Amino acid sequence: MSRNQESGSAVRATIRDVASAAKTGKTSVSRYLNGEKNLLSDDLKERIERAITLLNYQPSQMARSLKSGQTRLIGLILADITNPYSVDVMRGVEAACRQQGLTLLVCNTNNQLDQEKHYLQLLSSYRVDGMVVNAVGMREAAISTLQQAQLPMVLIDRKVANFSCDVVGLDNAQATTMVTDHLLQQGFEAILFLSEPMTINTRLDRLHTFLQRMQREPQHIAEQGEVELSDTAGLETLLRDFVSRYPQKRKAVLAANGALTLLVARAMRKLELVWGQDIGLLGFDELEWAELAGVGITTLKQPTYDMGVAALEQLVTRIQGSQEPIRDQEFSGELIVRGSTAKA
Repeated sequence: MSRNQESGSAVRATIRDVASAAKTGKTSVSRYLNGEKNLLSDDLKERIERAITLLNYQPSQMARSLKSGQTRLIGLILADITNPYSVDVMRGVEAACRQQGLTLLVCNTNNQLDQEKHYLQLLSSYRVDGMVVNAVGMREAAISTLQQAQLPMVLIDRKVANFSCDVVGLDNAQATTMVTDHLLQQGFEAILFLSEPMTINTRLDRLHTFLQRMQREPQHIAEQGEVELSDTAGLETLLRDFVSRYPQKRKAVLAANGALTLLVARAMRKLELVWGQDIGLLGFDELEWAELAGVGITTLKQPTYDMGVAALEQLVTRIQGSQEPIRDQEFSGELIVRGSTAKA
């Protein structure tokens, strides 16, 4: 009888308890647990298995990680977990982790640089094997923290200046050219590119591509605007002014991400602007409600789940010691056309 049974307590069984119950040594039990069953006789394997079941023995993952040098833990840092983009990325990373036998630790920075640095340090202290990071900014101090940790890492969606790292994201040039071409082909003459402040490369890449494409159409009007997601009054003012400037032209708004698309749709409703009739509307990121909103909202769908899977797979290659050159994996977007960008 083990000391757990004698005392009637809930003390966790140890490898010594299993060895005693199986009438063998700790070395044999360790071999069984570490996948070296071929070194054990069938009778011994059965005894160890019965002892593990009887004692409800669960190996200490911390002890095993100390011995192997790996925790089998992966960190995922998201800039905004409320964003549908982030949720789909997380689903892809988590599914790939399960397939690889890894455990995922998820951290949400809420777009706060201080929180990002905190989680970078925290995950490093947990000795995760690597991290997938959807960066807020990771400037200077945060980058220094990462470099000191020397952990394998893959950035998703957003690059970081002066930081050499694998990146998985959308082909922003291809996607932005596609959506701009669509609006032009649908007969829109004045287009407003709306985004949150230009603090990350993704927004800048989309804006620059939009402006470059519109430069080839001098008879059309290209405008840009920046707004914080919390500034609903500022957004309404931007839209009202844009509409009033071009009363005789077909106008459209191009929103740089899904969160902003939702706010633009709400602002248009408040201003009594009907998308697909008074104004065009196209947003990056496919949203579950987009097909149900009025005549439907045209979106640029990103393969976010697949991007999450690819990020984890690339991270695993780094954890395993790959020294291949830094990779920048770019995925193509898909245009989902709905009534919000219909021709007049």
